[in-house]
Amino acid sequence: MPGIVVFLGPSLDRAEATRILTAVYRPPAARGDLSRAAEEGARIIGLIDGVFFQESAVGHREILQALGRGARVVGASSMGALRAAELHTLGMEGVGRIFRCYRDGIITSDDEVALLFDPEYYHPLSEPLVNIRWAAARAARAGIITPEEEESIVDAAESLYFPERTYPLIVRMAGLTGDRPRAFLRFASEPEQDLKRRDAVEALHRIQEIATEIGI
Repeated sequence: MPGIVVFLGPSLDRAEATRILTAVYRPPAARGDLSRAAEEGARIIGLIDGVFFQESAVGHREILQALGRGARVVGASSMGALRAAELHTLGMEGVGRIFRCYRDGIITSDDEVALLFDPEYYHPLSEPLVNIRWAAARAARAGIITPEEEESIVDAAESLYFPERTYPLIVRMAGLTGDRPRAFLRFASEPEQDLKRRDAVEALHRIQEIATEIGI
């Protein structure tokens, strides 16, 4: 019987995740996967990554059923943040900035966290809009780009379909000049600018806290 099951894909490297939390790690969740984890007896279920458009997504009902079985369900970063924002008043726990942005209506669309990824190794092949907003805002505060260039970067990203969102293309579309394209691309590639990764790490630490509390 798995004590902790975490659905994880491109938001965080599996090797890094296992250094933070010992758990049964499964691929991005599709419809029915949380139900199966709960039926297997999981006491904590971490929903980080899930499928969006290629398969049926995790349903609200199965999360509520898992909660009804007594499982603690924690969501963050991607599909987990979205579902936690929708169900936090019904017992699902949300963690991280992306969850709070969904909960507070700052962002609303699934498109904000969607990305293209390698189906075998889960390496990201495009950049989620939430990461682009985060990196552009921090770059503007650091003086790497101007506030006007921040707005141009976000506008360019929003105009693209999610699989096409890559930083080199977005920077070209945004019209950055001089040394700013290279400086921004270098800044955006830093791990600290990956908001989904940051939230996934926070969620794993929170799951570890819960596991300690309930004696797993």
